[in-house]
Amino acid sequence: MRRSKRFREIDKLAVEGKIYKLEEAIELLKKCPPVKFDQSVELSLKTGVDAQKSDQQVRGTVSLPNGTGKKVVLVAFAKGDKLKEALDAGADYAGNEDLFEKIKGGWTDFSAVVTTPDMMREVGKLGKVLGPRGLMPTPKAGTVTNDLAKAIAEVKAGKIEFKSDKHGMVNSIVGKMSFAKEKLVENVISLLTSILKAKPATAKGQYLKSLSLSSTMGPGLKIDLSAIAELQTAKE
Repeated sequence: MRRSKRFREIDKLAVEGKIYKLEEAIELLKKCPPVKFDQSVELSLKTGVDAQKSDQQVRGTVSLPNGTGKKVVLVAFAKGDKLKEALDAGADYAGNEDLFEKIKGGWTDFSAVVTTPDMMREVGKLGKVLGPRGLMPTPKAGTVTNDLAKAIAEVKAGKIEFKSDKHGMVNSIVGKMSFAKEKLVENVISLLTSILKAKPATAKGQYLKSLSLSSTMGPGLKIDLSAIAELQTAKE
């Protein structure tokens, strides 16, 4: 099958098998032929954990210093005075039974969920909808809390949750192509620092095995992890 002109141009830029320094990779992604929307930049990290063991799941949260660039549409589940607190703090939707029914009916036009602890019994019943989309709130992520104002402010400012999948991979959006190179570097370093801190105590061997960076319509570029360590040291 003949590749499009755009992908042929990308092939000329990206060297197959080459391992790039982080800043170099971002510069290359920015040189790729543009598309009609602001592409997301995604990090894909292969860890050395045994993903079959429950005590080796890599999981945590991080507040990206420059946000993700994605518009956050946030749903808050609460009752009484907490409803007003949620809306005043910036929740796009806040409710209880009415929202449960709306979501059960197929409505999924939101990208984040927070809830007060007393609502978790009902929120848990939405697991089949929220779980596959990575939206199930958890105390560990700070999204099950009575301090809704704080939780909503953090999520709106760029706080994200990361976790390894069944293959030990961690995938996360780290910004938009419109971000300055320096802002993307900051976000990547912040995420990797948090992933390092989340290393399971039982994990053995090499923890960070390989890393790649890609844009929505661009190539996946392998990143030099040793250079990342140098950047991290310089930042500290």
